[in-house]
Amino acid sequence: MKRLLLLLLILTLLIPRASAYNDHRGHNLDSLEREVARWTPDAIDKASDQELVALNNACRTLMLGYNVMNGDKCVFYARKALSISHPRKWHAADADAYRYIGQIFYGREQYDSARVYYMASLAATDAMAAGATSPTDTAGYTQRMIDDYYSALYGSIGNLYNMMDSIPQAMEYYEKAGEIFEKYGWNESNSVLHYNMGETWIDEGDLRKAEKEYDKAMAFAQASGDSLMIVDVWKGYGRLYMEQGKTWKSLPYLRKADAYYAAHPDYAPNFRTENLDYMQEVLSRQKRQLGRLAGALTTIILVVIGILIGRRKKRAEEVENPPAPAETSAQGNIPALTAREKEILDLLSKGYTTAQIAEALNLSRETIRWYRKKLLEKFDVSNSPELVSRAKEAGLI
Repeated sequence: MKRLLLLLLILTLLIPRASAYNDHRGHNLDSLEREVARWTPDAIDKASDQELVALNNACRTLMLGYNVMNGDKCVFYARKALSISHPRKWHAADADAYRYIGQIFYGREQYDSARVYYMASLAATDAMAAGATSPTDTAGYTQRMIDDYYSALYGSIGNLYNMMDSIPQAMEYYEKAGEIFEKYGWNESNSVLHYNMGETWIDEGDLRKAEKEYDKAMAFAQASGDSLMIVDVWKGYGRLYMEQGKTWKSLPYLRKADAYYAAHPDYAPNFRTENLDYMQEVLSRQKRQLGRLAGALTTIILVVIGILIGRRKKRAEEVENPPAPAETSAQGNIPALTAREKEILDLLSKGYTTAQIAEALNLSRETIRWYRKKLLEKFDVSNSPELVSRAKEAGLI
């Protein structure tokens, strides 16, 4: 799921407008439409530049006013504005109109068409940056105005490539927008930008990159002092830690975000809904984790109990059936020997080493050492010479 509406909104607000734009919500759009409609093609051909600037502004005011309410009318008035500005190379007006047409197509998920208009807007902005003149200011466009246009376009184009799943291109344009935001200290816009980049990387499954973007978003949010931006990043951290399986780390962030959203119901209601969905998922995962943990602990406890019962049973059997005394020969204190033990004892009496005995009997050295140890224990001696001496005394060799 793509989460770009908030970014798009903020970038839209950054575009500088002519004075007629600033109070467009106060205009009566119907009366403004009637005013624009009175301009026939012949009247436009005879109009002065000052009249055409005013007409172009009126068309763009209608374009902006209908941007959310009526996409078709927004496009109509944007094209009408272009019919005035484009032949006269009024690049700022062109960039504005092209971008709004692109936004309408973007909202309709007609991404190829949106791209055409966004790129036309970018070309017009490039012309502004190249030193084009302004119809209202012979000094040309200020660098601040040009950067405003670029930052909004970069964000919009980044959104477009994001929706088209061209993530490397989206990130390239986001970074360009971020550089301009940082240049002018627009911390709030940068926070929103990096928050959305973090959301994108989570959607792509790259949690490491997502965490880096959330960290940047939080730094810019704190620098701006905007509590809403901070809360949105809390939600982002909550989602990130949920995806990392760190549910106990995720839940506190989601709860803090929910408390703020609940206290500010007019702010992005869909954000609270999304946050509540994450909380429900985290709680569900915690329940499953606790269930698995309880199952594992139960298994461990049962295994331990089984071991303890087995040991107790073995002790009881040893008490009831004590081990038989060591086997001895008929001569009393002379231990009974197996045939193999007698062979090894005989070779030891002849001075054979462990290696030689192993070779002679075709056994491993470890096996010979084991037999020697058993013989030392049976005769209660500590070394081979004592063993041989004791065996001779007993008449075994």
